[in-house]
Amino acid sequence: MVFSPDTEAPSSSMTPATSPALDERRFRVLIDAVTDYAIYMLDPDGRIISWNPGAERINGYTLEEVVGKSYEIFFPEEDRRQGKPARALAMARRNGRSEDEGWRVRKDGSLFWTLAVIDAIRDEEGRVIGFAKITRDMTERRKVQEALLESERRFRLFVDGVHDYAIYTLDPEGRIINWNSGAQRAHQYTAEEIIGAHYRAVFTAEDQEQGEPERALATAQAAGKHEAEGWRVRKDGSRFWASCVIDKICSQTGELLGFAKITRDISERRDAQKALDDAREQLFQSQKLEAIGQLTGGVAHDFNNLLAAILSGISLVERLVATKDEKLKHLLETMRQATQRGHGLTRQLLTFSRRQPLRPETIDVGKRLRETLDLLDRLLSGNIKMTVRIPDNLPPIEVDPAEFELAILNVCLNARDAMPRGGGLTVEARAETLRNEETGLNQRFVAISFTDTGIGIPEALKKRVFEPFFTTKDVGKGSGLGLSQAYGFAHGSGGTVDITSEVGKGTTVTFRFPAATPQRPEHSPEDSSVMATAHDSGTVLLIEDDLSLAELTSALLEHAGYTVKVAHSAAAALNMLKRGSRIDVVFSDIVMPGGMNGFQLARTLRKEFPDVPVLLTTGFSGAADVAQIRGIEIIPKPYDPDRVTSQLAKLIAESKRRPAH
Repeated sequence: MVFSPDTEAPSSSMTPATSPALDERRFRVLIDAVTDYAIYMLDPDGRIISWNPGAERINGYTLEEVVGKSYEIFFPEEDRRQGKPARALAMARRNGRSEDEGWRVRKDGSLFWTLAVIDAIRDEEGRVIGFAKITRDMTERRKVQEALLESERRFRLFVDGVHDYAIYTLDPEGRIINWNSGAQRAHQYTAEEIIGAHYRAVFTAEDQEQGEPERALATAQAAGKHEAEGWRVRKDGSRFWASCVIDKICSQTGELLGFAKITRDISERRDAQKALDDAREQLFQSQKLEAIGQLTGGVAHDFNNLLAAILSGISLVERLVATKDEKLKHLLETMRQATQRGHGLTRQLLTFSRRQPLRPETIDVGKRLRETLDLLDRLLSGNIKMTVRIPDNLPPIEVDPAEFELAILNVCLNARDAMPRGGGLTVEARAETLRNEETGLNQRFVAISFTDTGIGIPEALKKRVFEPFFTTKDVGKGSGLGLSQAYGFAHGSGGTVDITSEVGKGTTVTFRFPAATPQRPEHSPEDSSVMATAHDSGTVLLIEDDLSLAELTSALLEHAGYTVKVAHSAAAALNMLKRGSRIDVVFSDIVMPGGMNGFQLARTLRKEFPDVPVLLTTGFSGAADVAQIRGIEIIPKPYDPDRVTSQLAKLIAESKRRPAH
């Protein structure tokens, strides 16, 4: 609608038309109110024709200082030389708009980082009549971004610098999206080889089949974290024991972004812990066997006294009752054989507890082993094939030959019983050189292994096989002392014995004995039980704390022609001698009550009564070995009465031949 000058003005209910002048004033007020943005106009050649307060605040120039100048003054010298201002205007003229981030220069010469936008201004005919320029100071935001980038760079350097831990991230499906140097070291894959693959690649085939990788991610997603230890796999297929942690990564809104995965190779720590656990278990077993040894040694000693009493009683009956009754003779012989079998059991118990005095000799182990195996071959059933591998150049060992043969027989007979349907027994001997961890020196051993193809031993029972009376055989088919004798003999000889077994596949028992140096020729022990055809009568001081055994032994000696005086302790025996009692020989037990043992008594007698010889007897004693070294005669319990009387006669005869002190 066109209004003439005299046309009535519109009513107050109508909005007056906005004039261009008013619009320009309002726009100017708006532009001048903006202080965070530099907003100004350029002519077609890039000279400044307007300038708002935001431009003055950001660039440092007043309106009067900058109007009419080229906007190139805000660019660093390098950008001006490269023609960057002109290119920006050319792009805006061509495309209608130009946008750029970069350094700009204030009036004082300081630099600031800007986001700059140039829009072309065209007239009704499309000709460019100028440019609108908007610039924002982005220095602070850039500093924050640079700090963030620097932090990320340092974090990346930190993560890549960690070599002992595999640190990598997974997407929500479990695919690997980054890979640090520790991961490459642990798993042997480079980042190029593994990124994009599913992390199940580092799990064992068994874990993959059981769904362990997916289960671990599900746990981490549900609980926020998953921790576990287990086998992991390297690129070359080898395994290592790892400690693994998976943490869930979420956005601020709770959206699952992926998982952080940390893995550490703890194989060495696991091996060290296992070694420590094994050492503790071995110590426990050693202490357990030692405690059992103390118990069985004491029981065997008392049992030996009972057997000695029974054997002495049998011998006394045979001497006192001159009979031709064959039935009575058979009964006595049966009793003697039963007593001797009991002695065999106590001998094995004492060997286990290492209280059986051993008589070591240097032996040709190969020769002695072959001889024993020849005897054993006749004891094995025909459906057991024995294979023997014994080299000729084995070094000698120093052991008690009788106990050595008994240990071999015990082990091999156990192997026979483990193969009721037949099988194979392989006996192999070899020389070994092992390092002594205590001395740091190498030591030579002879190892003897016995491997059967029998039923094997369950893991839970394997720890008990060396215990006395423990057996897996049916009642009446084994005493449970075979392996305990082997154990006591091996350790008493300075060696070891160990056992490995797998159910259904067989068992291997291995002895290791120190090689003897220097080698001495093998010889048979002197027969100490040579019977005397006659003996001189004399007075015997019998010292025995077991009343029954003392009574029977006294009766036997009196029947053999001796005068016997009995004392039940070392102190009582010394009192008798000090009172002037005539004594030709002392026959004493080693283990006695009252604080003085037989060996201590013998030393006292040698000092105070040097003309009185001493004969000792024992079922066990640690002092027995020392006594033998000092040259004191010892007869083991249960003793043969004929041997006792013969030895007493020998000592009395030797004493009479020596000049009096």
